[in-house]
Amino acid sequence: MDTVSKIREKLQESGLDALLVTGAASRRYATGFASSAGAFFVTRRSAVFLTDSRYIEAAQKAIPLAEVRCVTAAETYAWHIKQIMEAESIAAVGFEEEAMTYADYQSWKEKIGDVLRPAQKILTELRVSKSREELDALKAAQAIAEEAFNAVLPLISTEMTERELAAELIYRLLRCGADDISFEPIVVSGVRSSMPHGVPGDDKIQKGFLTIDFGAKKNGWCSDTTRTLCVGEPTAEMRKVYETVLAAQEAGIAAARAGISGRDVDAAARRVIEEAGYGAYFGHGFGHGLGLDVHEAPTLSPSNAEPLPAGAVVSAEPGIYIPGRFGVRIEDVLYLTEDGCENITTLPKHLIIV
Repeated sequence: MDTVSKIREKLQESGLDALLVTGAASRRYATGFASSAGAFFVTRRSAVFLTDSRYIEAAQKAIPLAEVRCVTAAETYAWHIKQIMEAESIAAVGFEEEAMTYADYQSWKEKIGDVLRPAQKILTELRVSKSREELDALKAAQAIAEEAFNAVLPLISTEMTERELAAELIYRLLRCGADDISFEPIVVSGVRSSMPHGVPGDDKIQKGFLTIDFGAKKNGWCSDTTRTLCVGEPTAEMRKVYETVLAAQEAGIAAARAGISGRDVDAAARRVIEEAGYGAYFGHGFGHGLGLDVHEAPTLSPSNAEPLPAGAVVSAEPGIYIPGRFGVRIEDVLYLTEDGCENITTLPKHLIIV
């Protein structure tokens, strides 16, 4: 079923007359077309994609399931939508409350009337379960990321800075075929590896743990992977922490399947870390959804009691972070099924010593 038909089914269920899609990732999901500007308006009878002159020709060729119109200074986004609303007697329009700023909401309300109703749930539910075609796209992004990671491994040394390694990784991601990076790489070493989202610094890479969190974006789809290496020989405690994180990840992966709650998957991994005596040093959730955004629904955390849907693609990334000493995180990406999950990450997970 095409996305327009799926949206119309959700409109029926929600009692809405139309859905206004303004978020860049959701526009791409709904139309297959990427642009920095645009709006997609789906009603029970029509579907119209609006954009400006920069994208109009490409959009007309790329979007077969909707009418494509060009906005101008006189015939604005709101003007076009107001025309459709009047022609179809539309009184309730769903919008993405998580993607639209309050200022934009006020502007839309002023121009088309007090008709906007929160409807983020429609797009969240549609986007959360990936088709096999979408899974293949995510695998393509993952393969690029892994090729780039393997290419930078021989370059790592204490003679380069964290920032230089991050730059090399970005270069390899693009050279290996990425359209963009999913996010700015996290490259932190030594005592700085205790910072889960540390920013690469200008100091030379330190001996000890080196955490590298990175992702490629291909055709809009994101990958997300973390590997923790060791620069020089690890101590016995460092090995224990690494093996604890790996065991926790494997426990979470074994528990992960459609129908179980995100909280229960998180608990399976968290239990391993707590029993090893490091529970105070695992401060984030086990994982998050992945797709056209690098962070999207669902979450695998203590706060999510909802059952995970079949087809969700999620990260598996437990960690232990001891402030001022070191940290470890290992992250794979899983595709959830009724029977378990498929791990689409193929990089080895033994402790690599460089």
